[in-house]
Amino acid sequence: MKLEHEQGARAGNPHVLVLPCPAQGHLNPALQFSKLLASKGLNVTLVIVTATELNSSQLGSVQVKQLSYSDSTDNCEAEEDEEQDGYGNCDLLKQYRKTLKMKLPGVVSEVEAGGDRVVCLVYDSLLWWCLGVARKLNLVGAAFFTQSCSVDAIFCGFREGRVRIPVAVDERNEVFVEGMGRMLQLHDLPSFFFEPDDPPGSFDLLSAQFTNVGLADWVFCNTFTTLEEEVLEYMGSRFKFKPVGPTIPSIYLGKQLAGDTAHDYGLSYFKPKPEANSYVEEWLDSKEQGSVVYVSFGSLITVSGEQIEEVAAALKTIGYPFLWVVRESEECKLPREFLSETSQNGVVVRWCSQLEVLAHRSTGCFLTHCGWNSTMEAMSLGVPMVGVPQVSDQTTNAKFITDVWKVGVRVKRRGQKVAAEKSVVEREEIGAAVIEVMEGEMGKSIRRNVEKWKGIARAAAADGGSSDKNIEEFVAELKVYNA
Repeated sequence: MKLEHEQGARAGNPHVLVLPCPAQGHLNPALQFSKLLASKGLNVTLVIVTATELNSSQLGSVQVKQLSYSDSTDNCEAEEDEEQDGYGNCDLLKQYRKTLKMKLPGVVSEVEAGGDRVVCLVYDSLLWWCLGVARKLNLVGAAFFTQSCSVDAIFCGFREGRVRIPVAVDERNEVFVEGMGRMLQLHDLPSFFFEPDDPPGSFDLLSAQFTNVGLADWVFCNTFTTLEEEVLEYMGSRFKFKPVGPTIPSIYLGKQLAGDTAHDYGLSYFKPKPEANSYVEEWLDSKEQGSVVYVSFGSLITVSGEQIEEVAAALKTIGYPFLWVVRESEECKLPREFLSETSQNGVVVRWCSQLEVLAHRSTGCFLTHCGWNSTMEAMSLGVPMVGVPQVSDQTTNAKFITDVWKVGVRVKRRGQKVAAEKSVVEREEIGAAVIEVMEGEMGKSIRRNVEKWKGIARAAAADGGSSDKNIEEFVAELKVYNA
């Protein structure tokens, strides 16, 4: 779009507002993207709607603006698409939408009162309606997709009626996704295709991302060109998709931006204790190189008690040193004697800096749910994966981890049936997969591949790399708007 200049050019730097979806897995890449924009000479404010105060208001060159949920939304302007926003019965996201519509104009006014001109709104793709907000504020609108481009192509195809949910769930079902150049089996699609009602409204929420993406001025994706070249070319020809990943702290990519730390992204909805991270680091330091199995199933999903029991049994049987992150709400699912029986060999913690663990010399493999952030972090840091996908895009990520990029092993589920994708992965399968990755012949090949992808990820993020060039192009255009 062409910005109007009714008030004339501003003397200050061009200013960008970045709006993440209110979840840690969406906040992390949005924050890192903000740091990258700031490193290129833009002024950036990360706007977060939260019910609890976060742990920072300034991260390097990035200002963090926290907005509390509004209790008074009666005056919020109603829109015709309000009931078709993909949020269904999710009151929290609806309240988030109303809060932003009420308070975002005030954020713009506050920034511009300080001398900057706000020129762009970068919004999480799940907040697709923010493009309309940007237009009303006379701002450039840029969508930011936090999942893989392949997953985006699947939901785009579903939205447009080209990828359908099979009437009969059968593991022999194959689905063609335009732009991928390969057939996928049903269990390689996001889990909602074979568990469409879990959780309710998932299809509507994820496919709604493509409601108006063709109208956005820019569309960014947290991936890098070589990783998903074919599907990026296809999506780029339709929606201006530009890869800008991997969006992890720059220190892990061979350089240093202001505001990045060696520990984490720098902002969290959780309240990590620094002493916990020190303890983990000391424990890892005491282990041999490549000997530790790191286990984490992310910050959001709930794992069944039976599945946790199987993971616990596998870790106890195979005997490798292990570090297992189990959220406080999940601790009650651990077998009663597990902690005492494994205290000499393993550690269970409620939180740790995943990036620090993956970067540590003693970490040998990552037993993971295959969330996209975890996948990108492991590949960027050269850590082989053992995939136990649970829900959403994790099943698709596991397919690519195993069969396309060949940087890990996907554990087989009981009966190997698609309809049982949410059934338990048994201890024998978990143990065999970990042993293969840690010391088998396939594991050697996987290690070579993940080291290769580590180098490619670094090259994409480096000055002059494919992702860096896309960010430079975006920044240059915004600076023209401010001139």
